[in-house]
Amino acid sequence: MSNTNELHVIFGTGPLGKATMRELVTLGKRVRMVNRSGKAADIPADVEVVKGDAFSPASTTDVSRDAAAVYQCAQPAYHEWVEKFPPMQAAIMQGAVANGAKFIVGDNLYSYGDPDGRTITEAMPHQPHTRKGRIRAQMAEAVIAAHHNGEVRAAIGRASNYIGPEYDLIGNLVFYPALEGKTASLLGKLDVPHTFSYIPDVGRALATLGTRDEALGQIWIAPCLPAITQRELMDVLAQEIGKPVKTRSAGRTLLRLMGLFDPAIRETVEMMYEWEKPYVVDSSKFERAFGMSATPIQQAVRETANWFRAHRHAAV
Repeated sequence: MSNTNELHVIFGTGPLGKATMRELVTLGKRVRMVNRSGKAADIPADVEVVKGDAFSPASTTDVSRDAAAVYQCAQPAYHEWVEKFPPMQAAIMQGAVANGAKFIVGDNLYSYGDPDGRTITEAMPHQPHTRKGRIRAQMAEAVIAAHHNGEVRAAIGRASNYIGPEYDLIGNLVFYPALEGKTASLLGKLDVPHTFSYIPDVGRALATLGTRDEALGQIWIAPCLPAITQRELMDVLAQEIGKPVKTRSAGRTLLRLMGLFDPAIRETVEMMYEWEKPYVVDSSKFERAFGMSATPIQQAVRETANWFRAHRHAAV
């Protein structure tokens, strides 16, 4: 049995890092969070936040000292993945290796490439056809190889596109506009089924992987919401906020034009396959192994809407 007072170190203080932290605190673990500034909002008083350099093995080793597990919930800017993401994750893993800590990676589904309507499971081969998919596959394969070579005890938790509190992207595009009676901005086709991941569920999943040794050496898809069309998702949101949600949708052509001025939007274009045909994910492997299922969609939307309603002053 693991020691309830053991230290768990999380790189990244964004929504996923915080969700993982909250679940570890619930499990009675000591938690240290690491970011570039050593400061973060909405962190419990008994959780450490320290400054660290995620690209420096010396720094990651220092801030991970005495850790039972290290969680990789950090990432560079979307348009800097090719140059920065592999060395960042490698340095964080080196810190885990140096301290004999488990290494738990928060990942997405880009490695599988375009499923062309097939349901995504962990058993699918890596067949990335995008730059960012190739980066994700390369990074994941390095982690699993390090585990099988005996360098580190590791597991990878994957998720689909996020909804959830604190996630500014969906807040700025969907929830803040909907709450204000303005138009929500969506992607691609609104009437094809799409699997979303609720960020608190993903955090719970990563904490599970870091505290259950039977998870090690494997890739796991965190419990996902049942596939729903974007239009149906907006219907759930409308029911929650008590008024219709106006929508518009951006396709590849518009994103290419917008991408002339915004490198993050430019990087979205190659990922549009996720939004142009059914994108359905099966998380039953994790659910069977750990007895955990996704938060019901109505509750997930309610909690997300409530958070953005309470933080409306922060909207751009």
